[in-house]
Amino acid sequence: MTNHQPERRKSPRVDKGLPLKIRCDDFDIATETKNISAVGAYCSADRYLAPMTKLDIRLVLPFTKENKVINKNISCKGVVVRTEEPANSSDQYHIAIYFNEVGHKDKKTLTDYLNLFPAKQI
Repeated sequence: MTNHQPERRKSPRVDKGLPLKIRCDDFDIATETKNISAVGAYCSADRYLAPMTKLDIRLVLPFTKENKVINKNISCKGVVVRTEEPANSSDQYHIAIYFNEVGHKDKKTLTDYLNLFPAKQI
């Protein structure tokens, strides 16, 4: 029997693969979140992003309403807070991003979306 503790973070993470576009000064990365909260995301990247790298971020949130999927785009700014090296040469880097500039409306849309799913158990 495993003992699951509730998420202790102020903004619980949700295991959800969402399309994510990351833009730096000189390149773009299209990826997908592994987990996400109202204040950040964890994803993979095919290149190294140094901690404290500033990012422009675009997320696509697929809301379902009356059996139709309505995509809502969220744009914000973020910063890399952790980069994990690949385990081997075929793997990707794992990147933790903190959303440091999110508009009030976009933050509410993201929070409303995340509240549709159970929080990740640690």
